[in-house]
Parts: sequence; C-alpha cells; structure tokens
Amino acid sequence: MEGYLQKQHQGPTKRFVQTLTLSSDEEARREYIKWHSPEYNWKEVRDGIREVGILEMEIYILGNTLVMIVDAPADFRWDEAMARLATLPRQAEWEAFVSQFQGYSAQATSDEKWQMMERMFYLY
Repeated sequence: MEGYLQKQHQGPTKRFVQTLTLSSDEEARREYIKWHSPEYNWKEVRDGIREVGILEMEIYILGNTLVMIVDAPADFRWDEAMARLATLPRQAEWEAFVSQFQGYSAQATSDEKWQMMERMFYLY
C-alpha cells in the first residue's frame, strides 16, 4: 500500500470524520460502491458538496463499514452547510436513492445515517 496523496489548500482547514454501516447484503454493497464511482456518481451531488464549502471528501470501506473524511475551511460550520446542502439540486433524491444500499428508509437524512466520529488520538 502506497497511501493516498492529499491536496494542499490555501489557509487552515479542519476535518470531520463520520461512519456509516452499510446493509450487510453483498449485492447492495457492490451497488453502493458502483454509484460512488466516477462513471456513475451524480454531478449535481458533487457540485453541491463543493458549493457548501467542502474542499475534499473521501469515503473508505472495510466490509460493510464506511468512514467518510471531510476537509473544509477553518470557518466551516457543519450544521449550516448540511442544512443548505439538503436544499440543493438532487441532494434529497441522492439520499433517498443510496438509502436502499445503506439499509435506511428513503426519508432518512444524511445526519441520521452518518454518525460523527470523535478523534481520540493524533500525531503531528
């Protein structure tokens, strides 16, 4: 494993880390991965993520456990940004669509599905 290069940003940033447990159904897992690939993910969703101020977003998977890492400017306000993101084109449709692979109801919000993680260690 060679690791993943990180983009350097102008000015200070902060990081948010969330986790979600996917459905244990293997086909649902494969579909979820497919719909997050460059060929299948929705441009409007990517555009909305950028529009609310998110600089970088990564999702890692191990079995049916997902970890999402979000980097944003130091003045980024998570709750305000997520409330705004939910109103942008196709965001609600995306949440409803991917909920079938996540094992949640189509009405579940992103905040109901993704749980914020607490940092317990760091080394700089």
